[in-house]
Amino acid sequence: MDELELLKKDWQRQEDNYPRLSYDQIYNMIWKKSSSIVKWIFVISIIEFLFWSVITLFLADKDYWLELDRLHLKEFTIISYIISYGITFFFIYKFYRNYIKISATDNVSSLMENILNTRKTVKYYIAFVLISTAIVFLIVTYFTFYYHALNTEVAEIEKYTFSPAQWAIFIGVMVLILILVLGIIWLFYRLIYGILLRRLNKNYRELKKLEM
Repeated sequence: MDELELLKKDWQRQEDNYPRLSYDQIYNMIWKKSSSIVKWIFVISIIEFLFWSVITLFLADKDYWLELDRLHLKEFTIISYIISYGITFFFIYKFYRNYIKISATDNVSSLMENILNTRKTVKYYIAFVLISTAIVFLIVTYFTFYYHALNTEVAEIEKYTFSPAQWAIFIGVMVLILILVLGIIWLFYRLIYGILLRRLNKNYRELKKLEM
């Protein structure tokens, strides 16, 4: 049983020999826990951004860019990096703003609203990651297949000889791979942010009880 549950039980006790905790004390405990959770969401988003940035810099050597140029993906990759980093910075800023707002909250209704806004921001962020990953995957797959075939002598001869069944198999395999990739990403984010969101949702339910 956590500290908040103990405080709630103390608050509800009617016996004279036990001090009764006030409404404000219970609220302050929930407020502190919520502020800490939102702070961790903000910190984790920064760590995640730095991690993927380092991975990108490590992989983006001369051969990497030459291969992208050969597949006509260099410009697309640069543009996708710019857009992705820009949107990610926006979400990091939103996480920071959510933390600042919750830290300055002084009443139950505002705290509940800020908790809901934080949950929405995290869900939108995860949706952005999944959708952008799907778009990039499909575009990279198409360009890789098309230009690799164009630059391969045997494939060039057989380029237009694929039967409908072969195309169906190829598309089916790509769809399965995409679903697997998105599933892994979803599980990754659910593990990282899901625990924090569940705790935040628990705090929201406790605040609703306080308002009753």
